[in-house]
Amino acid sequence: MTDMTEDQIKQYEKVQAQLDSLHLEIGGLAKKSHNDALNKFKLRFVNQSLLEANDILGDEYRPFKDFEKFEDEDLPSNSDVTLIIGQYLNCLENLRSDNIQRKEKIHNYKLIGYDWYWKQTTIKTAEPKKLKKS
Repeated sequence: MTDMTEDQIKQYEKVQAQLDSLHLEIGGLAKKSHNDALNKFKLRFVNQSLLEANDILGDEYRPFKDFEKFEDEDLPSNSDVTLIIGQYLNCLENLRSDNIQRKEKIHNYKLIGYDWYWKQTTIKTAEPKKLKKS
């Protein structure tokens, strides 16, 4: 995988934030009534976000090779949508973890800590959710 461009990073951050929000909202619905079907209005936004995530993730990071989006005719349950969005969020985090690096923060010639950046950019990000041991 080549390093992500600044435009790709912006798109990633937008889609990741949308999926986080959808996951939280629909997850709340799933706790109340997990077998109820998601309405078409919400499904339209879920599918739009999933298709954008598929573009970002590519074949290498997509959670399911044979899944692109939910079918409009067969409305999925709240719990099904929550499950799938959770898988996408994990795969987005794996992509991000592979494309960020830790850089030393130096002050007066002393190491005072570390910051995380997207590779080959000056765009700061959070540390990976799961630090890889090497």
